[in-house]
Amino acid sequence: MIPEIETQIGANLARIVADRGYRGHNAPPGHAFKVYISGQRRRVTETIKRELRRRSAVEPVIGHAKTEHRMARNYLAGTHGDAANAVLAAGYNFRRLLEWLALLLSIILAALTAATSQDSIPKSA
Repeated sequence: MIPEIETQIGANLARIVADRGYRGHNAPPGHAFKVYISGQRRRVTETIKRELRRRSAVEPVIGHAKTEHRMARNYLAGTHGDAANAVLAAGYNFRRLLEWLALLLSIILAALTAATSQDSIPKSA
């Protein structure tokens, strides 16, 4: 599993940050990477603590995407199924981008409206 992931992303893994449900890996013995599990106390640097907190922040987003955006299970097998799920995840991110752009547009329009209304007020001499 691990060599397949490395092939997909094109990089060697040096560290894996996982939750308490993680029960080992099937990597070949020659793979040199460390596995850090949430709640671990020993050999945890500030960088690893930050990565563990980041993981805790991302997990709810994944859960909401699965329940609210029909991404609960990947019924398509193989690499084609993985590609279809990646497209769905990109759609979720695109929706968030559109919401952000709509907010930005409303701020710009509000600023333009305020500037236009100030110009239309007659100035007293």
